[in-house]
Amino acid sequence: MKYKHIENISIAVTVIMFGIMAGFFWTYTFNVNIAMLQVDGPTYGRMQSLFNQNVRHVMFFLFFFGAGAASFLTVIVNYKHFRKVSFWLCALSSIIYIFGIIVFTAQVNLPLNYYTESWDLLNLPQDWEQTRESWNQANAIRVGTSFISFILAVCALTIRRSSH
Repeated sequence: MKYKHIENISIAVTVIMFGIMAGFFWTYTFNVNIAMLQVDGPTYGRMQSLFNQNVRHVMFFLFFFGAGAASFLTVIVNYKHFRKVSFWLCALSSIIYIFGIIVFTAQVNLPLNYYTESWDLLNLPQDWEQTRESWNQANAIRVGTSFISFILAVCALTIRRSSH
C-alpha cells in the first residue's frame, strides 16, 4: 500500500470517528436532554446517573478517546504536507477535539456526573435544576465542538482527495 493511501485512510478514519462522536453528542442533546427536562428531580437524578454509568463501556471509550488518538496520529502521518491547507485542517480538528471534547469533558461534564451520582434521591440538593442546566449547556458545547472537528476533518479529506 502506498504511503499516500495510508495518509488518506488516516484522515478517513478520523472523519468516521469524529462523525460518530458528533452524532452521539447531537442525539443526546436533542433527544435525551429534552426528554429529561420533562421529569421530576428524583427521576432526573436516577436516570442521569444510569446514563452516566452505562456509557462507561468499551465501545464508547474506543470512540471517545480513539477519535482523539486517531486525529493525533493523522497529524503525524500527514506531517510532510504541513504546507498544505489539508494538513492544518487536520491539525485544527485534532486540537479542537482533544481540548474541546476530551479535556472539556474531564473538566466540566465528569464533575457534574459525579455530583449527580452522589445525590440522595429522597433529599435532592437545592441546585439540582441548575446542575441539570449546566450539564445540558456543557453537552451542547460538545455538540458544537464535535461537529466543528468533524466538518474540518471532512474538508481536509475532501481537499486531499481532490488534489491527488
